[in-house]
Amino acid sequence: MVGAGSWGTTVAALTSHNAATTLWARRPQLADEINSTHLNSAYLPDASLPEVLRADSDLARALAGADVVAMAVPSLGFRAVINEVSKHIGDRVPIVSLSKGLEQSTFKRMSEVIADVMPNNPVAVLSGPNLAKEILAGQPAASVIACTDVAIARELVAVFSRPTFRLYTNPDVIGCEIGGVVKNVVAIAAGISQGFGFGENSKATLVTRGLAEMSRLGVALGAQSATFSGLAGMGDVMATCASMNSRNTQVGVRLGRGENIDEIVASMNMIAEGVKSSASVIELAHRHSVEMPIAEQVAAVCAGKVSAADALRALMSRQSKSEFE
Repeated sequence: MVGAGSWGTTVAALTSHNAATTLWARRPQLADEINSTHLNSAYLPDASLPEVLRADSDLARALAGADVVAMAVPSLGFRAVINEVSKHIGDRVPIVSLSKGLEQSTFKRMSEVIADVMPNNPVAVLSGPNLAKEILAGQPAASVIACTDVAIARELVAVFSRPTFRLYTNPDVIGCEIGGVVKNVVAIAAGISQGFGFGENSKATLVTRGLAEMSRLGVALGAQSATFSGLAGMGDVMATCASMNSRNTQVGVRLGRGENIDEIVASMNMIAEGVKSSASVIELAHRHSVEMPIAEQVAAVCAGKVSAADALRALMSRQSKSEFE
């Protein structure tokens, strides 16, 4: 497992019960803490990790002999890290992306970045309603392994599944990744509504219309519309928008309360992918002539171009049309 944030650590803890698992942590102090105390106090301060889980700050040593590599690295540094990973991993070793973002310079999904760097390795995506603290605590949950190779997907299900973490396969890699990216943008919008003090009607409106935008973009990129009714679409949106454990929802709530985006980001020790991804999502939408008014306003707020209140007014003043246009 490459990346020792909250989600990478959580999934590494799950897989350590099924296979020998090494968690790569960039900071030696964090690797030492995980090995000596079985805690990750920076990201999961209240959770005990399995004693069989090992951490290492040396990437080459962590990857030695790996049969599967999972990438839990934010999109901003994903290409740089996968370039280093490629130096230590042979062909045909599956690479699984746990990251839900787009590369800012190319607007590529993380599976596309992996394919650029490691074209001879199978690529898969783990996505769904993935609130790390709940899953690590053993609360029942489910997610999707998306891979175009069904046989590899089934093998990966066996590696990542636990009695309380059920996995399904899905060949629609594009849809599962677009769902994971756009749900972060929708969560910021839902959080803004919550920060304004609005109730469930307002949030339900934003979530439902946000799902419509997600589906339109995904289908334009080649995804299957059914994916957005599943775990990597609706499921992920529901969990993220309903929880203050979501970093993107936290950002939105604070924006709705009038805080400045730069101050919000500076105060967080983990990356809220939707802040940067919103601009990339809009660029993709423009390239494919897809209308995404909610994402457009979120991107403008995150760029500091408009206030959250002005964004709301812009959305509510749009001309009425058929729900299915």
